[in-house]
Amino acid sequence: MTAPVTPDQLCAYLTEKGIAFHRTDHPAVFTVAETAPHRDEMTGHHTKNLFLKDKKGRIFLVSAEAHARIDLKRLQERIGASGRLSFGSAELLMEKLGVTPGSVTAFAVINDRAGDVTMVLDSTLATGEDVNFHPLVNTATLRVSRDDLLAFFRSTGHEPLIVDLPVPPDGQNG
Repeated sequence: MTAPVTPDQLCAYLTEKGIAFHRTDHPAVFTVAETAPHRDEMTGHHTKNLFLKDKKGRIFLVSAEAHARIDLKRLQERIGASGRLSFGSAELLMEKLGVTPGSVTAFAVINDRAGDVTMVLDSTLATGEDVNFHPLVNTATLRVSRDDLLAFFRSTGHEPLIVDLPVPPDGQNG
């Protein structure tokens, strides 16, 4: 694998493509809950990202609103996965997206040069409000417009699958 893109290279790429962004640096955060003290200074949707694979080895990067509850059992049908979805390993995450757990982000598709990852975007994030994602590390957050996010995906060859993510009927995260 070619060396993963660095956060600075990502920002340079966005600038080169005419994609406006606002960067907020903060201490390292590993969970959605840990981002709470930093959210007041950031407008727009906050996000969480799931790195998943199906039983045939297809890989999915699912980006959702930070507090979305997602029924993984029903998600497989919604996104056309083969069989049950499971979380990809840290090794597979680094191999395919060039990031570590805690830094999973929609921007990581820039490192999927082979086109192995299907980008899945929660329809809530496609409503028009700005969105916030880590820039390949969990010590900063980039805010971009929805249109610029879609332009980014397309520039990397990752036309997103925009879906209404299924919510667990029992209130439990799937």
